[in-house]
Amino acid sequence: MARALTVKAVEAMKADPAKRQEVPDPALSGLYLVIQPSGAKSWALRYRYGGKPKKLTLGKWPVMGVADARAAASEAIDAVEHGTDPGAAKRRAKADRRQAELSERDKIKTLVALYGKRHLSTLKSGATVQRELDRHVVAEWGDRDIQEIAKRDVIDLLDAIADSGRIVTANRVRAYLSKFFNWCVDRDVIEVSPAMNVKAVAKETSRDRVLSDDELRWFWVACEAEGQPWGALGKVLLLTGQRLSEVAGMTDAELQGNEWHLPANRTKNKRPHMVPITAAAREALDAIERIDGPAGLYHTTNGRTPLSGFNKGRAYLADRMVEIASDEAGKPVEIPHWTFHDLRRTAATTMARLGIPVRVTEAVLNHVSGTGGGIVGVYQRHDYANEKRRVLEAWAQFLSNAINGQGDNVVQIEGMRI
Repeated sequence: MARALTVKAVEAMKADPAKRQEVPDPALSGLYLVIQPSGAKSWALRYRYGGKPKKLTLGKWPVMGVADARAAASEAIDAVEHGTDPGAAKRRAKADRRQAELSERDKIKTLVALYGKRHLSTLKSGATVQRELDRHVVAEWGDRDIQEIAKRDVIDLLDAIADSGRIVTANRVRAYLSKFFNWCVDRDVIEVSPAMNVKAVAKETSRDRVLSDDELRWFWVACEAEGQPWGALGKVLLLTGQRLSEVAGMTDAELQGNEWHLPANRTKNKRPHMVPITAAAREALDAIERIDGPAGLYHTTNGRTPLSGFNKGRAYLADRMVEIASDEAGKPVEIPHWTFHDLRRTAATTMARLGIPVRVTEAVLNHVSGTGGGIVGVYQRHDYANEKRRVLEAWAQFLSNAINGQGDNVVQIEGMRI
């Protein structure tokens, strides 16, 4: 009686360069080890269904071992005994998987991810565009096929963003969508872009919103009432005057003593930037209940990725501000719409009130304009470290006075180097 196949026996079997071999497994009738002239080995089952001989490929050796091959063959034989053709069932499953793959291929979420990989990854601004497409387009249309998206869908999406008070964002998303759809046209995914001839939502006007001293007080109290994550983020944004994405991505590695060092790949102008950490900023950072994670993030809800969903977070703080202001006034108070970026503008405006030279303010905010461009930007390498610390300390003192309701609290800073 022939002995059942073993792992050792299968490993020892040699290929015949002249022919394909089928070696039966005496332990289970119908199960064969197939050895190709190339030396590749696989398992197959021969059976009869409806009076006709059939063959079912089970898997490749050594991925499928001897025991697994017998188990798969036994399962197939059991299916035959219960009136099911396992070969036909395998072909149907394969066809279903193929259909599912084809269905996923044209989904918005799949195509946006591919657009990011093939195109956006090559652009300096690619990460920003990817983030906005994910936030506004994939979140809304992710599971829809691109062929379903019509011009009206694009208009409705942009209107919804604009109606939430984000006119500039709506116009940016329109531009990003137009380029994405054109890329899809070039790749023969769609014939015509549904964003074609879609006009800008509205004419953009330069924002000049600056929070008043009362609004700064309400904002700070709202941050304390709201707590993490938005209250903590709001405090650090206000005290440092830095950009939203930079503060949201703050890590342990970037904080060195009483300085925050932003590498070039984390700043808008791709220049490394040092931000002095004042006592007030340190207190706000130390109050954060940290969530462990590999990146050492300060502002996060999962420890792996920076905080996101900024529009909702801003809305939470804005609602709190209205409640606080109304309770303080004893009647309903309406606070004009503000954005997180307006905090940065408020800091810059107040620094002017404090008598701080524009060049030093720009150094604090890591902003490049005419005063720091051209020949000045090339030859003026002074980093204003001392001046930046004095400015942020003065700004923190101003905020403290405003929060405590100490009236006109502007103190001029004299003799600052420019």
